Amino acid sequence: MTFLKINNLKVYYPIRGGFFRRVVDHVKAVDDVSFELKQGETYGLVGESGCGKTTTGRTIIGLNKATSGEIIFEGQDLTKLSRRAFHNHRQDIQMIFQDPYSSLNPRKRVLDIVAEPLRNFEKLSAAEEKEKVEYYIEKVGLNPESIYKYPHEFSGGQRQRIGIARALTLKPKLIIADEPVSALDVSVQAQVLNFMQDIQKEFNLTYLFISHDLGIIQHMCDRIGIMYHGQFVEEGTSEEIYSNPQHIYTKRLISAIPDINPENREKQVELRREVNAEYKNSYDKYFNAEGKVHKLKAISDTHSVALP
Repeated sequence: MTFLKINNLKVYYPIRGGFFRRVVDHVKAVDDVSFELKQGETYGLVGESGCGKTTTGRTIIGLNKATSGEIIFEGQDLTKLSRRAFHNHRQDIQMIFQDPYSSLNPRKRVLDIVAEPLRNFEKLSAAEEKEKVEYYIEKVGLNPESIYKYPHEFSGGQRQRIGIARALTLKPKLIIADEPVSALDVSVQAQVLNFMQDIQKEFNLTYLFISHDLGIIQHMCDRIGIMYHGQFVEEGTSEEIYSNPQHIYTKRLISAIPDINPENREKQVELRREVNAEYKNSYDKYFNAEGKVHKLKAISDTHSVALP
């Protein structure tokens, strides 16, 4: 049984106009997206700002409402559940947000921040609650005494670890990580990413990893879906996407990854020229008359591309 399956997911936002504020059009944030997650893997959603990757993640966890489509989690369609029934699944799906400061209440101590999910789902004594919070705070590499401090007393990397500890308290099966290191210094990013890989093995977690940074996605993910204007343009294993990109949008994203080796800079400049030339000369191959991408077509058992 597939762990998580997204079928033809659409998330549209109405555009209203006129005196009566009637709906005149829609913003198609997510437009007919389908993909699957296997238990224990890390699946990456990649694309530029506004491509719909964050909306997809927020819809899976219930923060956004799906216009249509299915979100099948362990055999049950979450879009068909009432709010009360969906509440029971919230402990199985947790989210790590992009900004580790704004996602933590500045007026609450770490003890209350990390314990908040526990208070929603479990009835624990104060001593049991404190013991659990200390356990997860230690798991993310912080001192147990940290639970009496406030978010502003920590560095960015430490605050993100607190966010991870909060996500872990309910022992979730799926964690949606929305740009979890983009607000951190480069030196701290590697620490947090390596730590996330360590706890994935320890807690048998499945990650939906959302990012615009293909370097990070390559390091973290087993399979990748490339999003453009609310749709998938390519999907495949990490190795396939990076070594054999097929869609021009994927090629442009990969060619934009900076190379710190000075000897490779000329090659990278030449690659960008070739990709930009292909984009100009072969636009009709990748986009239809309306400027939209084609439907995904399988070119191997694990690799699909949006081509006519």
